[in-house]
Amino acid sequence: MSFGFLGIQFGFALQGGFMSRIFQTLGASHDDIPLLWIAAPLTGLLVQPIIGYMSDRTWHSKLGRRRPYFLVGAVLSSIALFFVPHSSALWMAAGFLWILDASINISMEPFRALVADKLPESQRSYGFVVQTLVIGIGTWVASNLPWMVSQLGVSDAAPQGVVPMSVKVAFAIGAIIFLLSVLYTIFTTSEYPPEDMEAFENEKQKKNRFIPDIVNNIGNMPLTMKKLGVIQFFSWFAFFTMWSMANPALTEHIFNAPAPIEASYDMSVLAQEEAFNVANTTFQKASNLVGSAMGIYGLTSMVFALLLTFYTSKRNINRKYVHMGSLILGGLGFIGMYYISSPENLKYCFALVGIAWG
Repeated sequence: MSFGFLGIQFGFALQGGFMSRIFQTLGASHDDIPLLWIAAPLTGLLVQPIIGYMSDRTWHSKLGRRRPYFLVGAVLSSIALFFVPHSSALWMAAGFLWILDASINISMEPFRALVADKLPESQRSYGFVVQTLVIGIGTWVASNLPWMVSQLGVSDAAPQGVVPMSVKVAFAIGAIIFLLSVLYTIFTTSEYPPEDMEAFENEKQKKNRFIPDIVNNIGNMPLTMKKLGVIQFFSWFAFFTMWSMANPALTEHIFNAPAPIEASYDMSVLAQEEAFNVANTTFQKASNLVGSAMGIYGLTSMVFALLLTFYTSKRNINRKYVHMGSLILGGLGFIGMYYISSPENLKYCFALVGIAWG
């Protein structure tokens, strides 16, 4: 039931770890990258509530309630994953990011709801633990894919403005795993029809209820969720900065390998062109290592969530203080990235970030 999350996390990790690298390869400056990344929060803000609302009101005789969205999202995500590193211009890469992020959300949100649909309340926490396990594995493997394929001999070198073959192969592998893992869940998981089909159909016929229902749900949201919403609001400042700016910041700060700026080189001079190519290859190799280090947060978030679930099943703890402590540790991880200079220590910083993510 949760196996499809493996593929979804491949897409999410490849996007988060290597999209800025693609933008930089295509000529984006540091100042351009946050704007190019604006697709991620906007599509999440718009697509998630729409898909959640629609999937609650969907029933297909063969695919059920959630699986139609799994299928559509997986197909679109796989197509976008395959083509995004083949972009020849920034506008093209940004367009594929919009498609990719929206498509991942189409698949991801119904997956979370499927656990609640299928499992009794007493087993739901364990269902989410399994999802966490799969997410952690997927994050780590996908984050290491460009490094892995380069170790197998696929080149990190590429002409100016062209994404290296190692990244293209990694994204192609991610696209295949995304599609196959979601298809596995679709074909091996059944869904229960609504208990009262007539009432369900009558509810579907009600029109123009989306906005009022969303407003009503927000208004009736439990106080605890509202408090968590405020915390999440500030937490995502850090996480969004990590996904969008980790590669440009850390390749320069930790590896002393910033993306070369073409305008700084006279490409008509052979020596200058060769110097650019050397600098570009060094940047691409450093980007592999930044992505690999970033994958550590997937593993530590998985381990932390599993340990926390096991511990809370044995005794009661104050979850507020645990949450506060995890966010403090994650914050220390972010701060540490500024002060360290060793690539090895970078992994420890991302490990702390993973505790906050978990």
